[in-house]
Amino acid sequence: MAQLSVPLSVYVAFHLVLRASLHVAAVGPAVGSANLLALLQPYDRMYYSGVRAYFGEEWAKAAEMLEKSILTKQSLHRVRRQCHEECEAAGTQGLSKLDSAEGSLWDLWTLDWVQQRAECLRFCVGRSVSPAGQLPVSSDIEYEFGTRNPYNYLQVTYYKLEKLQKAASAAHTYFVANPSHLEMRNNIEKYRRMEGVTEEAFQDREIENEKHWDLYDAAVQYEASSDWRQASEKWKACVNETLRQTEECRVQCEVASQLLPEDRGVGSVDGVFQKAAALSLSLLSCRQFCVTQVATRPGRISAQEDYLPTQLEHLHIAQFKAGDITGAVQTLRSLLLFYPTDKDSLNNLQLYYETLGGDTESPPAQEIVRYFSRSLQEKKLLYFGMENLDLSFTDPDLWTPEDVVPESLRAAWRVEKEKINEKINKGDQEEEVDDSGFFAGGPVPRKGVTITMDDLILNGTNRVALDGVMTEKECDRVLQLAAAAASVGDGYRGRRSPHTPHETFEGLTVLRALKLAQEGLVNQSDARLLHELGERARDLLHSYFRSPSGLFVSFTHLVCRSAIAGHQEGRLDLSHPVHVDNCLLEPETKQCWKEPPAFIHRDLSAILYLNDNFDGGELFFTNRDAKTVTAQVKPSCGRLVGFSSGPVNPHGVTAVTSGRRCSLALWFTKEKLYRDMEREEAEALWAADGQSVVKKDEEEAKGGSTTATRNARSQASNERSRGRGRVTGAKDEL
Repeated sequence: MAQLSVPLSVYVAFHLVLRASLHVAAVGPAVGSANLLALLQPYDRMYYSGVRAYFGEEWAKAAEMLEKSILTKQSLHRVRRQCHEECEAAGTQGLSKLDSAEGSLWDLWTLDWVQQRAECLRFCVGRSVSPAGQLPVSSDIEYEFGTRNPYNYLQVTYYKLEKLQKAASAAHTYFVANPSHLEMRNNIEKYRRMEGVTEEAFQDREIENEKHWDLYDAAVQYEASSDWRQASEKWKACVNETLRQTEECRVQCEVASQLLPEDRGVGSVDGVFQKAAALSLSLLSCRQFCVTQVATRPGRISAQEDYLPTQLEHLHIAQFKAGDITGAVQTLRSLLLFYPTDKDSLNNLQLYYETLGGDTESPPAQEIVRYFSRSLQEKKLLYFGMENLDLSFTDPDLWTPEDVVPESLRAAWRVEKEKINEKINKGDQEEEVDDSGFFAGGPVPRKGVTITMDDLILNGTNRVALDGVMTEKECDRVLQLAAAAASVGDGYRGRRSPHTPHETFEGLTVLRALKLAQEGLVNQSDARLLHELGERARDLLHSYFRSPSGLFVSFTHLVCRSAIAGHQEGRLDLSHPVHVDNCLLEPETKQCWKEPPAFIHRDLSAILYLNDNFDGGELFFTNRDAKTVTAQVKPSCGRLVGFSSGPVNPHGVTAVTSGRRCSLALWFTKEKLYRDMEREEAEALWAADGQSVVKKDEEEAKGGSTTATRNARSQASNERSRGRGRVTGAKDEL
């Protein structure tokens, strides 16, 4: 090899990651006579033009430029990906000679390979992107698009242009990544009630980059219902999509133009080799950061730890329970790449050995081997850069072997790892804190109602079971209403069952019951009783949980689940999988994310039982792992179970294996905005007929919240009453 004229450490770093410097050449402008106007222009410039038009109230121009900025950014990513694939083989002839090269020829052939790759990328990108469009964008622009702020502007812009369907779509896309944005949440609810806005509008326009999260959530749901074959398929697809998204991110790191070290504010770097090494290691850092980027849900600040290994762990369990032992062995060996000394994994491998009679030699999946080996090589170089080149690098993985970290850095590395573990443990310890604002133990303001189970008996926080809320006669009347209404419509968009193929599901809302009564299909007094039961439950729970503010009915649903004869043998699933009513439960991380599609406005949940002549169908509570059952409640006529809707109360329903289980599911909210509009429409129709809905003494007992509700009812216009109701998404029934 040629004599070295630069420090050894810099030279080694440079040559081992020389390929990483290919993107430097892509910064230069393309040479040719192509019409620049036909090339992709800088999307940041378009974005700024759109924002200026927005503040100038030039709505049509604002919409055009903002949409162009989004489309151009997406097109730029596609061009980079295509060029990376097109130029992947460039210079391989020179590269193939490196192993046999002697002396300075090694350097020459290496540089020839680099130059050919760089020229190919420069020419390829230049065919589609203008010179200005190839330049790096500012961190401000990256932040704007990372937080989906263009959709924030688009939502207002389309509203001003009276394009409500597009406005709703932009609002939903923005809200997915900003679930705590109260104003946007309110806007979405308004769009749902507007004429001309369909459910199709509420789709995430950025879903192409988030498919792995959809697959992840689907796999968790199949696990919860013990459908192991489907869970296995979804976990496998999730792993593959995660690898694909990670590779896509890595490609963007390589092909995108990069700033020099001093332009990134990391200080001056002297010498061409030192600059190349610093830039190359920065590229490797970018590639490693892809793990964090892919493992971060939209709207989240932090990534899910051990995202890919966690998927592998779930996959191997699902494969085992689905009977795919060979697949489970391969997945387990893939997992052992990351954690080779994990006792549980080694014990499982021994179990497979005994099950298969010694056939446990299935190798790890090749795509996982490539991912692991490549990541490990990059980590070694990056830790080398930290030790010798003053590089700053934060390792995104918990599985990194300690021997990869240089001795001089291990002490600090261990401290950082301990901090992460403390954070995880702290999250576990804070699991049972209820910040709902409810405090169980208040009075029960109704004669004949008794407290059968409280927090102590139900082994939780803000849980109660009250008996005597309904009489046997009232239960029979509502059961008759359910039987009569079910023949007309199930109120659930024609789906036989929302959660399991082993049961049928029938539902009825207050408004639907009233309309059926007006048509003479059900008894008018029974429909009114359905409404009154919601008010009765609200009074009881408002008092018992000592709600600090008014409590509004958010949704009322009469629900019947019936076991399908001949479909119950060997059944392992649940009538309703474990879930939390106002957040998305992740049992593996014990986190509950308060964002759509969860009903984040729900504060208090309740179920009022109508019968007990069936088998199964018990309500049960669990810890956040969705496995450890903490309490069970057996249904009976007039039993009301109430609990706060947040993460301290994960719950599900056991399978109904015979008979028909009927109950009234209720949710309450402290925010008037989210009161049940269907109930108000029903009340307005009753008022139009000269009928009083709530007795005066009952109104006075409820206090200010009822008065506010009544005022809103009296002011409700007929036009609003006929308008589009809130989409309630009844999949969250109890």
